[in-house]
Amino acid sequence: MGQNVELGVWMIRIRSALLCTAAGIVGTGTAQAADLPLKKAVPVEYVRVCGAYGAGFFYIPGTDTCLRVSGRARFEAGTIPNPNRAQSQGDEYQSRGLLRLNLDARTQTGYGTLRAFVRAEIASRTGTLLASGTQQRIANAFPAFGQDTFGRVQNFVVADKAFVQIAGLTAGRASSFFDFYAHDYELIGSTGGSDIASTNLLAYTAKIGEGLSLTLSMEDPMFRKQPVYAASVATAAAGAGLASQFVVGTTAPTPVILTTDGGFNATGVTFLDAVQRARMPDFVAALRYDASWGSAQLSGAVKDVNVGGFIANSAFGTGGVAISNAAAGALLAARGVRSGAQTDYGWAVQGGIKVNLPMIAQGDGFYLQGAYAEGGILYTGYTYLTGSYLSNLTPVQGASFQQYVSDAVINPITGKLELSTSFTVVGSFLHYWSPEWRSAFFGSYGEVNYKRGTREAFSLLNGLIGGATPANAFTNPAAFALSPVLRNNAQIIAGVSLIWSPVKDLDIGIEGTYIGTSVIGGRVADQTRPITVNGLPAFTVSRYDATQIRMRVQRDF
Repeated sequence: MGQNVELGVWMIRIRSALLCTAAGIVGTGTAQAADLPLKKAVPVEYVRVCGAYGAGFFYIPGTDTCLRVSGRARFEAGTIPNPNRAQSQGDEYQSRGLLRLNLDARTQTGYGTLRAFVRAEIASRTGTLLASGTQQRIANAFPAFGQDTFGRVQNFVVADKAFVQIAGLTAGRASSFFDFYAHDYELIGSTGGSDIASTNLLAYTAKIGEGLSLTLSMEDPMFRKQPVYAASVATAAAGAGLASQFVVGTTAPTPVILTTDGGFNATGVTFLDAVQRARMPDFVAALRYDASWGSAQLSGAVKDVNVGGFIANSAFGTGGVAISNAAAGALLAARGVRSGAQTDYGWAVQGGIKVNLPMIAQGDGFYLQGAYAEGGILYTGYTYLTGSYLSNLTPVQGASFQQYVSDAVINPITGKLELSTSFTVVGSFLHYWSPEWRSAFFGSYGEVNYKRGTREAFSLLNGLIGGATPANAFTNPAAFALSPVLRNNAQIIAGVSLIWSPVKDLDIGIEGTYIGTSVIGGRVADQTRPITVNGLPAFTVSRYDATQIRMRVQRDF
């Protein structure tokens, strides 16, 4: 029994010793840790609001640059009647889904605000109006290639904006400084009027008074070139082994008469290269005034219109018999035509005014704008609905005749460039029925005209080159009178919209547009009903009328 008590006492002593040792070790470790330097955590830099440039800007962490991120999501669908089901015609339904992303970066410097703005747009589009051939021709879009989808399904990927601004300088991809109204109140954007949303430019803007500024801009010429009219080559040329030389986009041919039979027919012809090259930028000036009542702008532009020289080994006579370069050159030299390469200078002027009308309703406004050009159809915006970068096309799919919308032609008798003239007038009124409901009422009228006698000159070539020339004006005046080739033409557009904005930055709207396209004076053959009687068209028209309806759901943020 005594041994057991003694053993218990020893066990208690050993446990106490172990606990004291452990406490000493912990105390020593704590003391050593206290002697070490403390490592502070990296402070968190929170995003700060930047109030210098308006709502939505914040400082990029670690910089003095303010950034605003914004964008847009949009759905559109529409219809346009098309009774013609022949020759790839017949489409009526169209739709589009669009993504837009904007980045706006600004920094205050000793030279003022340094700004960089970029915008990307991506869209999936279907239908012959929303799947735009115009955008495809300037590489902003690419098409599907299926049997049923070619020309009907298209994706759109473009750097819509990418410019730098500082101390009055604007450099990069931006809207043309020539433009003013630019379809501000419209959903579809179909009225006549200049609207080049994206071009490459270098510009300087100077403030010359309270609200008054003057901009001088050097802008990319390729987005303002409507092709010089080029007639197609007939089988006679192919028989002479010449057709392979005429590649549209490389050497689009336009004919020049070498000889005639002394009557009303050409017996020899050669061809100029009608493809326009980028030889100089367009020069734009804009005087603008902004005030509380609205704004006004006067714009002017100068551009070049050019063609290349004569295409080698392209001369032939009746029956496709080749004419040597030397012989062709001698015939042309006798008329003062040398290399054939030419440059002329087109010009345009535009005036516009915007008036704010808060006395009617808050947000109301009215635009009025007019433009005139020689050799510069895209500065008047005459082709905005019909389509651009082609010399002739129908105003809408399935229309009964072609519009001819070239900046210039080469007169086949003189071999000289002749500039076309065009003008447009547009008005637009925006009215708020209530803060949530608004409507736009808009309309435009425009014309394009060619020099008198040009069509008659081309008609002399009717038996020598293809069907792009009109019937001979002297030997077949009845057929000549019904040809649409190079006819002066006009277009009137009118429309109205209704838009509901139930919450901020959300638009749900519908718009209807009337499009009336006509030849100025006389009638032309109806190409949707190609029936002839005694060699003449049985059906003729003087105008084509169409309507378009489109709806939109859009969220901006």
